[in-house]
Amino acid sequence: MNAQNKFALHRRGFIGMLSAGAITLFTSPLKSAVQPAASWLETEDPDSWFNKIQGKHRIVFDVTEPKDIFPFAWPAVFLVTNQSTGTDPKDCSVLVILRHESIPFAMQPDLWEKYHLGEAFKYNDPKTGQPSVRNPYWKPDPNDFVLPGLGAVPIGINDLQQQGVMFCVCNMAIRVYSAAIAQGANLDPETVRQDFLNHVLPGIEVVPSGVWAVGRAQEHGCAYCRV
Repeated sequence: MNAQNKFALHRRGFIGMLSAGAITLFTSPLKSAVQPAASWLETEDPDSWFNKIQGKHRIVFDVTEPKDIFPFAWPAVFLVTNQSTGTDPKDCSVLVILRHESIPFAMQPDLWEKYHLGEAFKYNDPKTGQPSVRNPYWKPDPNDFVLPGLGAVPIGINDLQQQGVMFCVCNMAIRVYSAAIAQGANLDPETVRQDFLNHVLPGIEVVPSGVWAVGRAQEHGCAYCRV
């Protein structure tokens, strides 16, 4: 099997492997016994990250799947329109949770190419229209995203981070999806999982799960917006 085909997963097969993995993960008492609570943590105190939410206006964007530019445009719109109504972006708290099928957006471009994440997650590159082998929202070119009536908009993850937007990614989804990819490519699941974790973009927090993060964000006063 050549490198191009090694990680190319048919959608039905990928979801089938994912479903089988999830069933095993959540229904097996033995599995629960060998997965202590600490195994879902990548930091000693994941709650402390949410203490950064201090803004006057607070919102959490819950991103569960690749959906055009909206996971990145809407945080920018929130900041711009708050600024136009008298609140500086630094006085806003914006949190974006990348979970479920949106976790590739939290990954560095070389991981997209290595595991063909665009094909696995059915996400096409906005420039080529083909399954993406890069993360289009990490350090995009200034004119990559041009909107009618607005022109070029800086909605790269790095652009939003510079404005104070917080990003996190679901560790549960990383575990399940990396295992499905490993199974499809006949690779060691733990090796692939560590590869994913080692390629999380700078400044993105790995949280125990996306739904856990949604709850914590709302406990810290964030309005909820599903993307």
